[in-house]
Amino acid sequence: MSKTSHHPTSAKDFKAGMMMLLSYLSPFRWRLAAVAFLAVGATLFNIVGPKILATAIDELVAGISRTMQGESHAIDFHFIGMIIIFLAGLYLLGAMFSYIQGHVMADVATKISYSLRNAVMNKINRMPLGYFHRNSQGDVLSRMTNDVDTMEQSLSQIITQLLTSLATVIGVVVMMLTINWQLTLIAIVMVPVSMVFVMVLVRVSQKHFRNQQHFLGRVNGHVEEMYGGHMVMKAFNGEKKALEQFDRENGELAAHAKKAEFFSGLMMPITMIISNLGYVVICIVGGTMAANGRVSIGDIQAFIQYVRNFTQPIMQMANMSSQFQRLVAASERVFDFLNQEEEAEDELSSTIDQALIHGHIRFEHMKFGYEKGNPIIKDFSLDVKPGQRVAIVGPTGAGKTTIVKLLMRFYDLDGGRILIDGHDLTAFKRQDIRSKFGMVLQDTWLFNGTIMDNIRYGSLNASDNAVFKAAMEAQVDHFVRTLPEGYRMELNEETSNVSQGQKQLLTIARAILANPKVLILDEATSSVDTRTEILIQKAMDKLMEGRTSFIIAHRLSTVRNADMILCMDQGDIVEQGTHDELIRKGGFYANLYNSQFDQPEVVAG
Repeated sequence: MSKTSHHPTSAKDFKAGMMMLLSYLSPFRWRLAAVAFLAVGATLFNIVGPKILATAIDELVAGISRTMQGESHAIDFHFIGMIIIFLAGLYLLGAMFSYIQGHVMADVATKISYSLRNAVMNKINRMPLGYFHRNSQGDVLSRMTNDVDTMEQSLSQIITQLLTSLATVIGVVVMMLTINWQLTLIAIVMVPVSMVFVMVLVRVSQKHFRNQQHFLGRVNGHVEEMYGGHMVMKAFNGEKKALEQFDRENGELAAHAKKAEFFSGLMMPITMIISNLGYVVICIVGGTMAANGRVSIGDIQAFIQYVRNFTQPIMQMANMSSQFQRLVAASERVFDFLNQEEEAEDELSSTIDQALIHGHIRFEHMKFGYEKGNPIIKDFSLDVKPGQRVAIVGPTGAGKTTIVKLLMRFYDLDGGRILIDGHDLTAFKRQDIRSKFGMVLQDTWLFNGTIMDNIRYGSLNASDNAVFKAAMEAQVDHFVRTLPEGYRMELNEETSNVSQGQKQLLTIARAILANPKVLILDEATSSVDTRTEILIQKAMDKLMEGRTSFIIAHRLSTVRNADMILCMDQGDIVEQGTHDELIRKGGFYANLYNSQFDQPEVVAG
């Protein structure tokens, strides 16, 4: 993949992650209190059942004994029947409490996942572009979808099971103590033995759960990239290489998933074995006590049921540890993203509207590098008067597009400053700066919606007539009206139902509608044919009238009429002047220009 994703945060961030998770749970504290109350209620109704049933069994045993001694009607079936009816009512009430508890908890988990997705989406809009330069799109999407889904499912199960299990364990211990403390002690001794094994397995399996979520993000990133560039991949016969990389990533995912499931899967059988050993000991000791008359048969029956009820929640909690580890691994990735450093806003000295922007832009000793210690632009200075057209040319990697990204404040400078009408760019909000700039990129971006909506994206409050006018100026109106449904035609998610050239025209129409003070054209005509390029050039000439314009182009035929041409190489301006001046000079630009037209197959970048 072109970008790599980082491993999730280490275990030392577990506490911070849990604190953030608790902050998302805090608005639902009363609902969670209701869940706890319902869990305790449902558990209580189920716990008292065996003890009440013991009275019925003792009555039945006593009745049988009296019958054997010759008494008539010795068994009180009415009493036993009333106990059974009462028990059925208790169990029914417990089931109702459990249902309500599950419903409330599912609602809480859903709302938390809703809040987390909103938080991730809002965070994306506040993140610096550098983060997305370092991380794959698929990995970011995986945090928003897979990881949040995992948190939702795990939260719902963990909280419900944890409350129920704790209430069951405490209630059962109390009920067992009312029967016999020696038998209770035997049952309790089994717990720390089980917990030792569980803690060891949790420690071993946690790293595999963390790696499982990490490689799931890697696999999603690779699939998203291959799907997005499917045509290019097939055109260059890259299927084999794509599959090999997918197999590697998927193999790592499968290996860690297998180990995570294996180690977490051991918890239940190990706990069950230890519990069964305790169960056997209790049956032997309890049978001896019953034979000696120290406890009744009904109490022994009740105690054996309580032992089963006691070991079941412990085994559930052991099994729940795998869900908890999934929750921890997923929450680490989500909160790692939410804790990333955001775009810093400087102290604002004025608003962009108060500054009365005309388009006078000055770069002063600008320095910048995408990575620390690796500068791309070392010392760039330039003064652009309002309304001037500045063309920036040079080979790939010279820093042309970087200048535009810095002008739009997609990235902040490492040194120097950029002034617009005498005001430092950092004096304004990024959104305000961008509202005065119109931008047409080489990589077109259109969204799933109508053509009308895509053009109107340049000015969301624009009327239909304003959209039509912008479309005409961009030479886009004619072909749109030939399409099915015209401006109401829906573009699909991949925008594959219009051509690449038509996409470019639509983005140009969007920029025209925005009516910007400063215009930026980054390879704006690189994806259209020569005839369309001529039409666009006319529209652009009209659009650029009275506006400061920056034109980045590899096709040097598009920059002849520029007021100033900057020739960039390795982040520095090596030549500047008009087309005619630079041609007469016979230097860098002349060589670039002549090589392009003498040998059409050679491109400038």
